[in-house]
Amino acid sequence: MSARTITTTSLRALKQRGERIACLTCYDAAFARVLERSGVEVLLVGDSLGMVIQGQPTTVPVTLDQMVYHSRCVTRAAERSLVIADMPFMSYATPERAVAAAARLMGEGGAAMVKLEGGEPLVETVARLTAFGAPVCAHLGLLPQSVHQLGGYRVQGREAADAERIETEALALQDAGASLLILECVPSALAAALAQRLRIPVIGIGAGNRCDGQVLVLHDVLGLTPGAAPRFSKNFLAELASVAVAGSASVDASDGSGVAFGIEAAIKGYVEAVKSGAFPAPEHTLA
Repeated sequence: MSARTITTTSLRALKQRGERIACLTCYDAAFARVLERSGVEVLLVGDSLGMVIQGQPTTVPVTLDQMVYHSRCVTRAAERSLVIADMPFMSYATPERAVAAAARLMGEGGAAMVKLEGGEPLVETVARLTAFGAPVCAHLGLLPQSVHQLGGYRVQGREAADAERIETEALALQDAGASLLILECVPSALAAALAQRLRIPVIGIGAGNRCDGQVLVLHDVLGLTPGAAPRFSKNFLAELASVAVAGSASVDASDGSGVAFGIEAAIKGYVEAVKSGAFPAPEHTLA
């Protein structure tokens, strides 16, 4: 990674050059340092912390105070990576509430960008946030905060009408000022078409390998996910261990800085796989 700070401008430049963007969730200072050393350009302080850190069944119970706290932990350590903070459930139910929440996530939490889930109803909110200087990452497809309304974690955009709606909403959010778009659990063909059509970078998760970048939950990459891991994820730490056991590589217990070398090597493996296009492979593509 360059010594220069990653910004919305540099992410768009990566897209224009055809260089894939590596993103991972991050919830604390220790992992922020490891991810940054490993070349991860974007650290997402995700409300997924409700599930992987707090043990909640969904992301819905996560509060704004908790997101501010974890954002501050990450930004204290991150020196170059772009830090995005999720806006928790109902914290952006109105444009006014969204502005107030973004002020805390960026002012107290130190985030460089905020992320919200949803399409057409949030166009005015995105415009309001960006007008006040808060960069926005939009999120379409599967919306974890709406899991109760959706009836579960299901692929979105398979039907022609749904795909058309997602495309229309993506364009509207871009026009409203969104700087980034995350597409979760949508058909790879739809994600590829949007990545080609949109000016802003499109980051996929369960959306095939023709997006401008990829994001995963850190705990999935390290095999720490409680219960069954999502099909679109990959345990890079287990892959590293299997190579070592086979005698093809030697993995030391530590790199001398107190950080387990296996963890850092696994994250570097994820970054390299994203950059080369090796991840996600066909078996990680949902539709």
